[in-house]
Amino acid sequence: MVGQKVPFKLKDIWGLRVRLQLEGRVRELALFNLGLDSKLRGCDLVSLKVGDVCHGEQVAPRATVMQHKTQRPVQFELTPGTREAVQAWIQRTGLRSDDFLFPSRMHDSPHLSTWQYARILGGWVRELGLDPADYGSHSMRRTKATLIYRWTRNLRAVQLLGHSKLESTIRYLGIEVDGALEISETEI
Repeated sequence: MVGQKVPFKLKDIWGLRVRLQLEGRVRELALFNLGLDSKLRGCDLVSLKVGDVCHGEQVAPRATVMQHKTQRPVQFELTPGTREAVQAWIQRTGLRSDDFLFPSRMHDSPHLSTWQYARILGGWVRELGLDPADYGSHSMRRTKATLIYRWTRNLRAVQLLGHSKLESTIRYLGIEVDGALEISETEI
């Protein structure tokens, strides 16, 4: 199935986080939390290096990376829970600054591939009892932007996450039918 993938709901995010924590799935918790916080495309997320998110031995509260597709830098915040999960993953594996944050278990690849990431994400979707046709790696990208919009109703704040045109942000959030008129009336 093709088309726009839906963002995760808050209850699904917390349900999966709790499951990953209780089951000691440290790598997956770090990958999930960082995917949500960073809003990076899968190819950018899996190719992160430890030094991209750490200052010395500590995971930084903010990171900036160059996006592969756009060749533009993107900055993102790492919430305390994400920093804790990433720090636990780094310590467990003994990763160093120049190592990939999510190294591949396959000898042919230096880091997790986008295909492997999509497979892991598909497993999370199935564990949550959600329809795999509705979710994909882009769901991770859309989730935080959607939550920010729901909490603030501020299109400009969401636009600053990456779109140059407000119309693109409206389409991205999927609010063109039910919310665009309401928003346009309040911003005039």
